[in-house]
Amino acid sequence: MKNKSVILFLLIFGFKISISAQNFLKNGEIHGSFQTDCQYYFKDTAIGATKVPEDFLMNGFANFLYTNSKFNAGFRFESYQNALKGFDVRYKGNGIPYRFASYKTDNVEITVGNFYEQFGSGMILRTYEDRGLGFDNSIDGIRIKSELIKGITLKGLVGNQRSFFTKGEGIVRGADGEFFLNDIFKKLSEKKTKLTFGGSFVSKYQNSNDPIYYFPENVAACAGRLNFTSGKINLYGEYAYKINDPSAVNNLIYKPGNAIYSSITFSQKGLGILLSAKRVDNMDFRSERNATGNNLLINYLPALTKQHTYSLASMYPYATQPNGEIGFYAQVIYTVKKNTWLGGNYGTVINLNYSIANSIDKEKTNDTIPLNEKGTLGYKSDFFKIGNEKYFEDFNAEVTHKFSKKIKVILFFANLVYNKDIIEGHTGEGIVYANTFALDLSYKLDEKNNLRMELQHLYTEQDKGNWASGLLEYTISPKWFFTVSDDWNYGNSNSKKQIHYYTASLGFVKNATRIAINYGRQNEGVICAGGVCRNVPSMNGITMSITSNF
Repeated sequence: MKNKSVILFLLIFGFKISISAQNFLKNGEIHGSFQTDCQYYFKDTAIGATKVPEDFLMNGFANFLYTNSKFNAGFRFESYQNALKGFDVRYKGNGIPYRFASYKTDNVEITVGNFYEQFGSGMILRTYEDRGLGFDNSIDGIRIKSELIKGITLKGLVGNQRSFFTKGEGIVRGADGEFFLNDIFKKLSEKKTKLTFGGSFVSKYQNSNDPIYYFPENVAACAGRLNFTSGKINLYGEYAYKINDPSAVNNLIYKPGNAIYSSITFSQKGLGILLSAKRVDNMDFRSERNATGNNLLINYLPALTKQHTYSLASMYPYATQPNGEIGFYAQVIYTVKKNTWLGGNYGTVINLNYSIANSIDKEKTNDTIPLNEKGTLGYKSDFFKIGNEKYFEDFNAEVTHKFSKKIKVILFFANLVYNKDIIEGHTGEGIVYANTFALDLSYKLDEKNNLRMELQHLYTEQDKGNWASGLLEYTISPKWFFTVSDDWNYGNSNSKKQIHYYTASLGFVKNATRIAINYGRQNEGVICAGGVCRNVPSMNGITMSITSNF
């Protein structure tokens, strides 16, 4: 009799749970996205491209997200069969390295599993994903966000970082508070001047049993920031400090790190001005002390350089130097009014950029210890003194003018100084001085058909010498596009390396799905986004990319 009662209870209870689960799922929505990039490789001895043993390589991603009112959950399936050339070979096989569930009330949001987060500008914590770079430093753990009092946002997190298909050994702990004074104090709520303060604390833990060096198992970093807005002006400043953190990147020195970043912007109709500066001293921060490359980075140090889109101008991108750099950036965007001699009927946009990055001052701690010696403080540095070595300099100007409803022209010029030894980690290749010109002409044939042409030239006496480039693109809106291009290294001092890097592409777009097929050569080099880079080897092959959202 007793057993029958238990069975009856379980049936009723299970039935109620089943009904509740069905109702819960019925009220929810499922969204997602899919992306695959695959390439068939050809051997091309002219450019040094080797034929891969597999012939065909593929990177694939699929995101699934379930939302139901205040509840969200999702996961990302990834497949590398094997990873495309230029990506870290530790991306291999299939897996679900990203999954999460979160619940949000009016004041509190709790997330378990993987998440991305940023404190301030990211100088002591920023986790994000960039598939083009093969970069993903998500945290797997628990995160709580709250705004219990209007104007005060608090965050706390604990977890391990993603390291390809595994997790890093180190534990990351962090807290952040942001205080918007105009919401906190009623007297300020109607003021045009807006003021926000913020503060962050992050620490990592990693066990140490090294027989030679004493490594701190807990490494802490903190940062404070201020954001001030009044009328057309915005001012942002942030300072970060990290205790001694000997690692593979800083050659196991015990010097504490610090970084400062500031920017000021002015904006009004037809004119925008941005000025920014930063100084970085030994601020590489990772959850494992032996990690290198882009693996297990906890923080992000913003790059103060323009990310070029023209192929020859982007040949020499800048990579942030976390062991020490000081940089400045200025940008002015001015729109010449319509119905003037220079503005014409549609106005003319002039965009000027200047950026420079130098080494910081580094001096021996005493006469007997070499600079950056393992197991020492490494060096001492005058905060206000700029080092003697130039890493990067870029002055560029871009003028966009629309002559008529059909014709638009962009003229571009860039003067670059690129320290190849420092930025690419090579030795003996020195500094590249390059001037790049580009003409970008668009002609609208009718409402659906558009023709675009690029002509570029890069002049340099260093590295591989001069380049010329041409591109022709035909678009049939909204579904089709066709492109042919050629980057020709005609100025290479070795006549056998005066090579054409030709490509041909076509693409088709329907609703939320895009398919692109490309055939051609790729030049060996470095690609960067926001100062984070990866090396790209020479390649020849057929590439297909498919992206879709649902």
